[in-house]
Amino acid sequence: MVNKKGVWFLTLFSLILVLSVYYITMPTELLINKSKEDSEVTAPTVKTDDSTILVALRVEAEEEVEKEIESLKKIISDSETSIDDKNAAFEKMKELNANRSKEEILEEKIKATHNLDSFIKIKGNNISVTINTEKHSTELANKIMRTIQEEYKEPMKITVNFKTS
Repeated sequence: MVNKKGVWFLTLFSLILVLSVYYITMPTELLINKSKEDSEVTAPTVKTDDSTILVALRVEAEEEVEKEIESLKKIISDSETSIDDKNAAFEKMKELNANRSKEEILEEKIKATHNLDSFIKIKGNNISVTINTEKHSTELANKIMRTIQEEYKEPMKITVNFKTS
């Protein structure tokens, strides 16, 4: 008696074998022409609102935070780690998530107040702001620093960098 799994396996295997033989025996000119047509047709153009510098900074910061969160999760889930270390890791995770949300809020505030694209990174009481604009002025940097400082009670160390894309 033949079982169903064996029949399915033989059917799929023979189908794959027939397709691979067909692909191998195709003339190479046909394959080259087909690949040229595909590359011409499927060449998408991507337009973004943010500059590539700001996007690269966001991706890099997100990867860094994700790696740190993963290492903290390993500490928390490890059965041999002390309770104090687990609590410290959990508090650090809460701080990272709070910083993430605060960064987004500050970016939106700068966008609304000054109509500028920005990237903000918070580490402790240091805040790094990268602005995507053609004009570089100390007055604008001062206004941005005041806008950010309004969100905090204690004085923060704020640096503003101007980048053009």
